[in-house]
Amino acid sequence: MGKLDGKVANVTGGHGGSGRRRHWRCRRGSRRRDQLLVLGGAAEAVVADLEAKGVRAAAFQADQADAAQAAGLIRRVAERFGKLDILVDNAAVGGGGLLGGEPADQATIDRRLAVNYTSVVAAVQAAVPLLPDGGRIVSISSGVATRAGFQGMAYYTGTKSALEGFSRGAARDLAHRGITVNVVQPGFVDTEGNPADGPAASVFLPTAAMGRYGRPEEIAAGVVFLASPQASYVTGAVLRIDGGYAA
Repeated sequence: MGKLDGKVANVTGGHGGSGRRRHWRCRRGSRRRDQLLVLGGAAEAVVADLEAKGVRAAAFQADQADAAQAAGLIRRVAERFGKLDILVDNAAVGGGGLLGGEPADQATIDRRLAVNYTSVVAAVQAAVPLLPDGGRIVSISSGVATRAGFQGMAYYTGTKSALEGFSRGAARDLAHRGITVNVVQPGFVDTEGNPADGPAASVFLPTAAMGRYGRPEEIAAGVVFLASPQASYVTGAVLRIDGGYAA
C-alpha cells in the first residue's frame, strides 16, 4: 500500500472491462486521500466511484484512433493536474480476420493499427517531455504477441508485436533519465466483453496452463508494480500475466 502516493497517472481506455478494474487496483496502491488518478476515455462512472473513495480523479474524452487526440490528451492531463508521473496505455481494439478468407476491411485494419500502435507512439512522444526523471510508462499488450494460438489473429498480433518492439526501443532511449518503459502481456481475462462463462471459453481455456481465466485485478497488480518505485530497475521488460498461455 502507498506505492503510488501523490502520483498523477493517465490511463487510456479506462471506462470499461479490465480497464475499470485497473483503476480500482491503482486506487488500492495509495493510502492518501489526495492521490491523483487521471482516466482516459468516457469514464464518468469510474470517476464517481473513485471520488467516493477519496481519490481525486477526472475523465477526459479522446478518440484513441486519432494520434493527435491521443497526444492532446496527455497535455490536457498535465495542464489539469500540474504534472504527469505515469502513463498507462491500456486502450486497444481487438478482433481478427482470417488471411486467405473473406477480404478484411481496410478501414478496420487501419483503426486497429491506429489504436493499438500509432496512437500509443504519439502518446508516449507527448508524455516524455512532461514526465519527471524516474517516470513510468506501461503499455498493455496481449499474449498473442508471443503466441498467436489461433487462426484469424494475424492483424491483431501484428499491432501488439509492434507495440512491444517500440517499448523495448523506448526503454533504451529513456533509460538515462530513469524513465522505465515496460509491457504487461495479459492472457484471457474475465471481463464483460470476454466472460469466463462465455461461448469462447471452451476454446480459450485449454490453451492456458492454469485452466482458468485471469481476473482483472491480477492484471492490474502487475501494472501497479511496474508503475511503482519498487520497479526502478525493470525496463524494456514484458511481464506475462497469462496463466501459462505462452508457456
